Amino acid sequence: MRLSHIPLRVATGAYILNSGITKLSADDETSKGLHSMASGAYPVVSDVDHRTFAKSLAVGEIAVGGALLLPIVPAWLAGAALTGFSGALVGMYLKTPGMTKEDGIRPTQQGTPFAKDIWMVGSGLALLIDGFIPSRAKRKAVRKVLEKPGRTAAVARGTAKGYAKGMRHR
Repeated sequence: MRLSHIPLRVATGAYILNSGITKLSADDETSKGLHSMASGAYPVVSDVDHRTFAKSLAVGEIAVGGALLLPIVPAWLAGAALTGFSGALVGMYLKTPGMTKEDGIRPTQQGTPFAKDIWMVGSGLALLIDGFIPSRAKRKAVRKVLEKPGRTAAVARGTAKGYAKGMRHR
């Protein structure tokens, strides 16, 4: 895990994990409210029992929050989970009547607590993109292999990973 990912992953992961743990003990009224709001935006959810939906949502939030907090989960995977989860939340915000002003984007007073989920989409995309950009050490190892006489670019790309892990391919 890159040092620059730690603040983003800890803040977002702890927030989502806490939300999931809280929803595990949701009462009947809360689970009905969650189910109703989600059903309005995503009609496929309406066929699911409200208690089952609330528990499933809680487990999903715990999984996403845990993935962000566990350093063994690669940035691209944690970012993909966060982007998918938060994208669904933003979709719900945009599709629920009364959440946005006439322009369809800016939040109403009722929509303000939900509009904040957009920062999680940005965080998820940052992790996803950064997870696919090679680190400075990897780029340096590839350059070093490419500089060796007689190496072709295809061979260099194939050996750069091993080269970076201890220069095994000399």
